[in-house]
Amino acid sequence: MTIAASILWRRIDTPGHDACRLEEGEAGWSLCGAAVFRHALGPANISYDVRCDRYWKTLSGRVHGAIGERRIDYFVARRDGAWSLNGEEAPGLAHLVDLDLSFTPATNLLQVKRVDLPMGQAIHSPVAWFNLETGALTALRQIYERRGELALYYQAPDVGYEGLLELAPSGFVRRYPGLWEAE
Repeated sequence: MTIAASILWRRIDTPGHDACRLEEGEAGWSLCGAAVFRHALGPANISYDVRCDRYWKTLSGRVHGAIGERRIDYFVARRDGAWSLNGEEAPGLAHLVDLDLSFTPATNLLQVKRVDLPMGQAIHSPVAWFNLETGALTALRQIYERRGELALYYQAPDVGYEGLLELAPSGFVRRYPGLWEAE
């Protein structure tokens, strides 16, 4: 694997950081990172790894670490269009291509790289969303609209978020208003 890009974010809504690297290999792409932040249950220390094919379609994701005194270990897989979480099928997600991890800005990179985002046109790009709070994998509506070469207006109506994302040339989100900012 070759490191294609890396980034360090500072969390804005609570003390914390996230460091991520994008790696390119013969079979595809990998996002590898670690997030540490204050959580209501205590300090969170979470590692993640999302693997994609050459076309940026998610193959799998792993999230493990601890939140306070609770250990977590989740494995998400996408095979033949079906999604599973820790070996159990997650129904109703077969139409989704991308995995989004709720606790990091890293996974927005997948849609930015995979989907053609023409200037001024809203693109609906729903994802399989891993919610760290509930440990569930569900569908999340996401809407992107390119407002500039390195600016995307982003909406996730199911969780009540919208904002103008600023991108780094690598495609990573540099500024995620109210939540994350690159250092």
